[in-house]
Amino acid sequence: MVTTKTNSKWQFKTLGYLIFAITLLEILNLFTGRIINQFSIMPRDLSSLGFIFTSPFLHADLNHFLSNIFTLAVFSYLAMQFGKSEYIKTSIGIIVITGLLVWIFGRTAYHLGASGIVYGYFGYLVLAGWLSGKVKLLLISVAVAFFYGTMVWGVLPSRPFVSWESHLFGFIAGLVLAWYLKPKS
Repeated sequence: MVTTKTNSKWQFKTLGYLIFAITLLEILNLFTGRIINQFSIMPRDLSSLGFIFTSPFLHADLNHFLSNIFTLAVFSYLAMQFGKSEYIKTSIGIIVITGLLVWIFGRTAYHLGASGIVYGYFGYLVLAGWLSGKVKLLLISVAVAFFYGTMVWGVLPSRPFVSWESHLFGFIAGLVLAWYLKPKS
């Protein structure tokens, strides 16, 4: 049996590594004139298909990074409450499904940023708690829907330089994974 102390340890350690890695990548990208952004998704370009694994960790500028990092940290921590295995499956699933859908259906533009993952966690967190039957997880769903519910408008085209496709497909991926993985009650 895993204790709460052990749970907290892997959660904070994993979250720390994640935030550190994305921040380090942002610093490197900043000081190299954003050269690393060449590893972003360009839909239907075979040479960028593998970039579905790198594009979520790249950002167009510092403001873009800052707009994603806090919510990513909060949602990532909340997703960890569903268990280590579910967190790993959900995270990988969101990255792969969102990236593939953006690569197939996205408009011709470079797509990058953690917002696809953020929206994936958003969709997952809103639905998975309801499906779990556990009070703690249901409360997470309610809190996320209440405090972040207006995020749903981000799945609609609003600004030309925002990948609403990543938002939409991330949200869909999160919902699908919540349904498919159905946390155990």
